[in-house]
Amino acid sequence: MKIGISVLTHAGQSIWENGLGQNIFYFVQLLRELPFVADIVLLNCGDQQSLPPEAIALAGDVPLVAPRDLPEPPDVIFEMGGGLDVEWLDYARAQGKKVVFFCCGQPYVGLVEPSVFQRSGYFSRANRCDEIWILGKDRTLMPMLRTLHRCPVYEVPFLWDSTFIEQRIQAIEQAGLRFGYESRSTRGETGPRGLRFAVFEPNISVVKCCVIPMLIGEAAFRADQHAVRGLHVLNSVHMREHASFSFLLNSMDLSRAERVRLDGRHDFAGFMSQNADALIAHQWQNDQNILYLDALYGGYPLIHNSPWLSSLGYFYPESDIEAGAVQLLRAVQRHDTEHKYYTQRARSFLVSLAPRATANCSVYARRLLALTGKNARSCVAPGVVA
Repeated sequence: MKIGISVLTHAGQSIWENGLGQNIFYFVQLLRELPFVADIVLLNCGDQQSLPPEAIALAGDVPLVAPRDLPEPPDVIFEMGGGLDVEWLDYARAQGKKVVFFCCGQPYVGLVEPSVFQRSGYFSRANRCDEIWILGKDRTLMPMLRTLHRCPVYEVPFLWDSTFIEQRIQAIEQAGLRFGYESRSTRGETGPRGLRFAVFEPNISVVKCCVIPMLIGEAAFRADQHAVRGLHVLNSVHMREHASFSFLLNSMDLSRAERVRLDGRHDFAGFMSQNADALIAHQWQNDQNILYLDALYGGYPLIHNSPWLSSLGYFYPESDIEAGAVQLLRAVQRHDTEHKYYTQRARSFLVSLAPRATANCSVYARRLLALTGKNARSCVAPGVVA
């Protein structure tokens, strides 16, 4: 079986721009584990002839090819990182190939926000695919996708691996910095307990926005002014002069105490290794985030509202600011003593997300074989055991 996966290349691209790029390469890792997958090709939907530098090592010998330059379409085509030409998809399906829209973004917001806020967005013909695959975070939107695209929708496991974060850690260490939570004793701190907090929400959608994390930091500061030594709000500097954001800032004791810093975009590992000890996160219907996993991998206190990770980090429900503040204060007081156990539990969970994990490979393999109407043995080359 030959698999094609769409990617969108552009000048100056980085794997840290968003989670989708990493999702694609974790998927490639998994496909390499399936004995009936003989070949994988990345379908280039962009204007560059190579992948981002961070992705090249992981991609290995997987070629990057424009779809129309292929002598024959792959057996299964995944529209994942870039929109594919509908005429080419029709041509492939006419030859008996299968097309899957692997939807990693939040589909409801992707449909609604461009209309409501008059933004640009990418839209293709709804009935271009044979199946849609989604991640667990979008389970409630399966009926919407089935209705819109007129095809079956299936859930597959979320994948994560430490490859990319480890690459970044190595670069940081070469610069003389250290990634990972450090206790007060390691930092050489004395006096009242307090942490520097960061908010990494991209602030381009209501799905992941900085407002609730900022108010959690504010509520905790009102309860204990020593607890929040600083609050770095990334991806926010462009909002400084907006009336509503200015109103939010001016209402905060943290801002009046000059403990709020508005920042631009930074990669997680690089920023945390220099500027922060913990992070506050908030999401709406988007509870599977690579950022959260990178934070847990580094042993950082993660104050979050992801039901998927409710047994890990410092969880608060929904948009409960008071509960979030309680968890923040708990992290300040207890994380040093609980850090070892915290990290062990997190690492145990992260292992279950590995692309090479048997359970994950099994789910994806069964889904592929059901899609193509084949069994594993018929797909395996002679001499290879299925």
